[in-house]
Formats: sequence, structure tokens, C-alpha cells
Amino acid sequence: MEFFRTLEADVDAEGLQRVLTVPALPDASDAIDTLIHDGGADAGVVYCLWGEFRVHREAINGGVRFSLPECPNGLAWTLTTGHPPDPKAVVLHLTISRQEHDPDFVESLEAFADSWQVPAA
Repeated sequence: MEFFRTLEADVDAEGLQRVLTVPALPDASDAIDTLIHDGGADAGVVYCLWGEFRVHREAINGGVRFSLPECPNGLAWTLTTGHPPDPKAVVLHLTISRQEHDPDFVESLEAFADSWQVPAA
């Protein structure tokens, strides 16, 4: 399954990579409550609406990708900018490794996608 959101932010790809680090996740999403372990910009452990998870971050073309490697649903999301059809928009793309899921979990994924904002660069 996949979910998309367009976020309001005046930032380029380098700005996304600078401000969206693992330690910054609780400031970027209300669905991520706490940084439990700070492993630097690219790794850590967070407590989010589904519980405690190890999180990885990588810089990608146009922004950043986050993943929860131990998530049973393979949750991953990207935030990118500079791409068509609107190169000035920041696009959140959230995926899980399932084609279908129970409605309560899908609702939580929608809430997670809706919770994002890009911190000021």
C-alpha cells in the first residue's frame, strides 16, 4: 500500500537532507513521540504510534528516505522535492509491503502521513 501527501515547505533537496534527520523526527511528525536512542543523523530508535522501532535514514535524489527495518509491514517513507509535476512541492510517499491491511491499521497509516511537517531549514 502507498500513501502520498504534499507538504507546504520552502526548502530544496539539500535543505530536506539537512533538517530531516533521525533526531529531528519528533519535531517533524506528531506521530513520533520520542527519540529513545540517538545514533546520529542516520540511525536511532523512536517511539511512535505503533510502538518502539529502530529507524534508518538515507539521503536520496531530491531528499531523504526513512525506514523501520524491523517493522512487520516494511514501513518506509520518503520526503522529496525538485521533481515534476511540481518541483517546488515537498512530497511525502509512505509505503508498506502489503497490498491490503485491516481498516484500523490503514487509518493509522493515514494519520501518520497527515502528521508530517517540514521543520524550518
